[in-house]
Amino acid sequence: MEQVRKLPIGIQTFEEIRKDNYLYVDKTAIVYQIANVGKPYFLSRPRRFGKSLLISTFEAYFQGRKDLFQGLAIEKLETEWKEYPVFHLDLNAEKYDSKEALEQVLSRNLSLWEDRWGKDVAEDTLASRFIGVLRRTYEQTGKQAVVLIDEYDKPLLQAILDEPLLEEYRRTLKAFYGVLKSADRYLRFVFLTGVTKFAQVSVFSDLNQLNDISMKPAYATVCGITKDELVETFTPEIDNLGKKNGLTFDETVCRLTALYDGYHFEESAEGVFNPFSLLNVFDSYKFDNYWFQTGTPTYLVDLLKQSDYDLRLLIDGVEVQASAFSEYRAETRNPLPMIYQSGYLTIKGYDKEVSLYTLGFPNDEVRYGFLNFLIPYYTEVSDAETGFYIVKFMRELRAGNVDAFMERLKVFFAGMPYELSENTERHYQAIFYVVFTLMGQFVETEVRSARGRADAVVKTKDFIFVFEFKLNGTAEEALKQIDEKGYLIPYTLDGRKLVKVGVNFSKETRNVDEYVIR
Repeated sequence: MEQVRKLPIGIQTFEEIRKDNYLYVDKTAIVYQIANVGKPYFLSRPRRFGKSLLISTFEAYFQGRKDLFQGLAIEKLETEWKEYPVFHLDLNAEKYDSKEALEQVLSRNLSLWEDRWGKDVAEDTLASRFIGVLRRTYEQTGKQAVVLIDEYDKPLLQAILDEPLLEEYRRTLKAFYGVLKSADRYLRFVFLTGVTKFAQVSVFSDLNQLNDISMKPAYATVCGITKDELVETFTPEIDNLGKKNGLTFDETVCRLTALYDGYHFEESAEGVFNPFSLLNVFDSYKFDNYWFQTGTPTYLVDLLKQSDYDLRLLIDGVEVQASAFSEYRAETRNPLPMIYQSGYLTIKGYDKEVSLYTLGFPNDEVRYGFLNFLIPYYTEVSDAETGFYIVKFMRELRAGNVDAFMERLKVFFAGMPYELSENTERHYQAIFYVVFTLMGQFVETEVRSARGRADAVVKTKDFIFVFEFKLNGTAEEALKQIDEKGYLIPYTLDGRKLVKVGVNFSKETRNVDEYVIR
C-alpha cells in the first residue's frame, strides 16, 4: 500500500500543521523579512489563498515558538526568538447582518483580551476599550503588542450593496482600526489581510501609514505556490496524480499549470498556483474546479447582476491603468476592481511605455468556472444545465451535425430576459462568446479578437467550422463575408472538411433568425 502524506486541506493553523506533520510550503523567509523591516502592513489576496495560515504563522513567530520553525528557512535567520503579546482578530467566520452583529463580534474579542489584561470602566466605546487594553499590555509587560487582523473587510463585503448598512460598518470599523495609529507607541507589528482594498479610503483613512504590499514584487509569492515550490514539496503527489491519470510527470505538471497556475500579483513577479486547488487535486487524484466550486462570493454575484459590463472584455483580456482595478471602492458602474481582487482576473501583461496592464483569467479553472457561473444570468439555462449543453454542442460539431448545434444554440437565446432587450446586441454577443469559449474545454476554438478573423472557428478531428454572425442582416451576407474576407484561406491545406456557417440574429425575435450551412 502506497504511503499517503498528510495534506493540510482546511487547516489554517500553523501550529497544527507543524505539530501533526502536515506538508508545508516554506514561506518563513518572507515572513521574517516582513516582520523585521516594517510595522503596519496590509495584504489583499483572493479567498482560500492562505491568508489565514500566513496570519497564524506570524502569530507563532511573535509568540517565540522556535520549536515550530525547526528545519524551516527562518531558523537560520532568527537568533533571538522574542515573545510578544499577540492580539489576533479573525472576522472571517461570522455573519454580519446588522450594526449590532459587528459590534458584538468586536466586543466579544475585546472582552477576551480584557480578561487577560484588565479593563477600565471608563472605557465605554469599542475604540477606547481597544486602545486601553493595548496600553495596559505595554504597561504590564514592557513589551509592544502585535495585532493581527484576518479578513478585515468581511463585514463590508456582506453589505456591499446595502449602502446604509455599509456606512454603519464603515463608521464602526474606521474608529476601531483607527486605534492602530493612535496606539503606535504600544505596537511592535500590525498586519491586516482582506480580499478587497476598496475600503481603504474610508475605513483606513486614519491609518494612512499602512504599507500596502499587495502589489509589491518582494511579497508577490507570500501566498500561493510557485512552480519550484510545487515540484520541490509535492513530487510524490505529482507522481501519484500522473499515474492515476495516465500522464508522465512533466505532463502532469503541465496540466496542473494550465488549470491552477497563472496568478500574478505584480507585473514582473513569478506566477503562483492556487494552493486550495492543488491540495484538493492531490487528495482526489481528479482534475476539477475545486476553488471555483467552493462558491462564488455573494457580493460579486450581486455586483455583476447590477452591472452592464461587457463580458467579451473579460474573455479576451482587457487593458487598463492600475487605478481601474486597484482603486479603493466598489461600484456597479465598474466591477473590475472587485473581479480582480476576488481572484477571477489577474495581471497577464504590462506595457511600460504607456503604463497599461492587461488583465485576464489566470487559468482554465477560473476561465471556465466563471463563464459557467455567468450563463444563468444571461439566459434561462440553469447552472446545472450549462455543462450538459456545452458537451452536446461539442458532440454535435464533432459529428458534423451543424443543424443540431444551431437548434441547440437557439435554446440559449430563447431565454434572453425581456428586461435586457435594450442591450440586445451586447447580450447576444456575450452569450455567443461564452458558449464558444466554454467549448474550448473540449475542442480547439478560436473566438474573434481582432478584425479580419471570423467570429468563431471550431476545429474537430474531421471538420473545421467557420462561423460568421450578423445582426438584423441575412445569413447569406454572413457567408459572403467569409468568402470576401478569406476566412477559410488559413485552413485550405489542413486536410479536414471545411464548413461555412452564416447566421443572422433578429432584434425583434431576440434569437437566431436564420442560418445557412455550406
